[in-house]
Amino acid sequence: MSQLFTPLHLGPLQLRNRIVVAPMCQYSAHDGVASDWHHIHLGNLALSGAGLLILEATAVQANGRITHADLGLWNDDQEAALAALLASLRRWSPMPLGIQLAHAGRKASTARPWEGGAPIAAGEPGGWTTVAPSALPYAGDHPLPQALDAAGIDALVEAFVASACRAARLGLDLVELHAAHGYLLHQFLSPLSNHRDDAYGGSLENRMRLPLRVFDAVRAALPEQVALGMRISASDWVEGGWDLEQSIVLARELDARRCHFIHVSSGGLDPRQQIAVGPGYQVPFAAAIRGQVRMPVIAVGLITEARQAEAIVAGGQADAVALARGMLYDPRWPWHAAAELGAKVHAPPQYLRCEPHGARGLFG
Repeated sequence: MSQLFTPLHLGPLQLRNRIVVAPMCQYSAHDGVASDWHHIHLGNLALSGAGLLILEATAVQANGRITHADLGLWNDDQEAALAALLASLRRWSPMPLGIQLAHAGRKASTARPWEGGAPIAAGEPGGWTTVAPSALPYAGDHPLPQALDAAGIDALVEAFVASACRAARLGLDLVELHAAHGYLLHQFLSPLSNHRDDAYGGSLENRMRLPLRVFDAVRAALPEQVALGMRISASDWVEGGWDLEQSIVLARELDARRCHFIHVSSGGLDPRQQIAVGPGYQVPFAAAIRGQVRMPVIAVGLITEARQAEAIVAGGQADAVALARGMLYDPRWPWHAAAELGAKVHAPPQYLRCEPHGARGLFG
């Protein structure tokens, strides 16, 4: 039996299989409001047969968007648009739905990738003043961010909680806190971006304080039936930066707080990163963390082949695998993986007639 296609519990949430559609920014919202593109894009992925679909990084504050076109969940208009979108998805798909809540910090206020992705200065169209743990820019061409003061930190925590409450009100099954890829919570974790001399900087305990405070506050605000986890970058891939050893300490702290899962990625904090990219290049990070915690671990990063994914799960390196670009390239990846591995996968009744002659029984 394929282990990739066995059920998995993320706390209160049961998945049909261990394939996760990872959050993927689409840069197609208007003032944080979901557009027709999201209906098309997410509707397609919701029919993929994966075990879980996590909506893209969704800003908890206006200044936390990577670009002006990022999805948001800080006001009623954004919540209403997501409610309509989710109603449509649920009408046609039984797939559990989650959302990734995020703040981009010093990596905010940029042009969309296909428009160059360059930073946009405050006062320019589509630009605003960014914030960070310390007044250190991401790169030389980025404006200097404002260091968050105590009031700003308190407001940030409240914003994460408010967005999480909106997510629960929408009936989302899962919330993922984004502490990876060089965004604000990751910026607090890394000594490369956090040069504070207060309770939020310096020691590892202090640098973990804000991400853990956000987690605790959101956990207290969410109903028990909503799964809560965190995505982290296990390494900055820069000497002297955030690394696997520190990630294990953070993972243990989250585990002790009844975190339901940890999603292990890497990089994104510093342009000096030197990443040894290859198939499954981040899986060893997930495997190392899995050996230290009780909660399920999700691996991600150039996982593209069915037997590769099966080996990761069957070999105990991770409890689930997440696909992003691979799922965009092939939105029926779970169907094809199930066919190759001799497993069964869910398909909508409208598509049952496409079951291949050589894979009868695939759509179980």
